[in-house]
Amino acid sequence: MGVTGYAKNKDELLKRLARIEGQVRGIARMVEDDRYCIDVLTQISAVRKAVDAVALELVDDHVRHCMADSAGSARAERTDELMAAVGRLVKS
Repeated sequence: MGVTGYAKNKDELLKRLARIEGQVRGIARMVEDDRYCIDVLTQISAVRKAVDAVALELVDDHVRHCMADSAGSARAERTDELMAAVGRLVKS
């Protein structure tokens, strides 16, 4: 597999994803501990925001690296892939 657009930021992305994973585990503990619904929902909102930020960074990296380095039919194919991925993100 070739170099990904996020290769230079991979360690930072992994740290952010590990923090998100920890947040999700914290939410599970909150549910196990019968914490107040609004507090759980607030934490879920924070996780969603964090995941969206990671997704946006990946989109940015894709546009600046993968799309910028392609031409012709490869560029059109990558544009189609990107738009489908963005469509999935928006629907979620």
